[in-house]
Amino acid sequence: MTSSPLSSAAVTQVARHFVEARRAMRALPEFPGPVPSDLATGYATQEIAISLWSDDVVGWKIGRVPPQYEAVLGAPRIAGPIFRRKLWTVPEGERNEAIAFPVFVGGFAAVEAEYVVRVAHDAPPGKTDWTLDEARAMTAALHIGVEPAGSPLATINALGPTVVVSDFGNNNGLILGPEIRDWRSTPWQELPCETWIEGSRVGTGTAASVPGGPIEALRFLLEHLAHRNRPLKAGDLVTTGAATGIHDIEAGQSAVLRFGRCGELRCKAVAAKSSEL
Repeated sequence: MTSSPLSSAAVTQVARHFVEARRAMRALPEFPGPVPSDLATGYATQEIAISLWSDDVVGWKIGRVPPQYEAVLGAPRIAGPIFRRKLWTVPEGERNEAIAFPVFVGGFAAVEAEYVVRVAHDAPPGKTDWTLDEARAMTAALHIGVEPAGSPLATINALGPTVVVSDFGNNNGLILGPEIRDWRSTPWQELPCETWIEGSRVGTGTAASVPGGPIEALRFLLEHLAHRNRPLKAGDLVTTGAATGIHDIEAGQSAVLRFGRCGELRCKAVAAKSSEL
């Protein structure tokens, strides 16, 4: 595979391959076409895939662009959609039973500890410049959460951000936990998190592990989506970045995401069925 510009027909074909693979719970042995050379092509592919996917967008995931790609791609972060049928909510005050989330056998699967913004207001259409204070004012609540990352393509992360963007940002859902009630008065470094898989601690961090903090991630997304003519809406959910890292998981394995006094979330990866995707 080589990186090269893609024609509109090729972009559409790549999007169709990813959508069909997700619907059929089928792994892809390689990227289904030439690897996009820039983020614009990746997002063009993502937009077509969103139009082909029969579900509503209820939020967005934000991922970090690895430092070695930032200068070339001209962006510090990437984004992808979260769909309604892949949203699981854990009520406040409840110790949740492990939430089963589907993974692509032979594809990519991981769990990520997340601080999740719930958007307060519709973003004004056409507003493409946002300050940190304006982003904070757009925040109705901050929650703990888990992003089950996932793709039919096992090598999605190894192939780089343009490929990640092409397949829904490597997202496969959101487990939404309770609100963090006093987040506005709490320093980011005082909001800890840990990720455990099969009883082993695989990552630690805090909300400060998200570069610039979760609200800076939201500020990026407000500008990014404005340029795509997809301004954020009231109630949208935004995962702001992997606070303990990206941790591979396999079908049959369980994970616990612990957020100190804010609670913990339990989940289990299960082999996907076509009706779930």
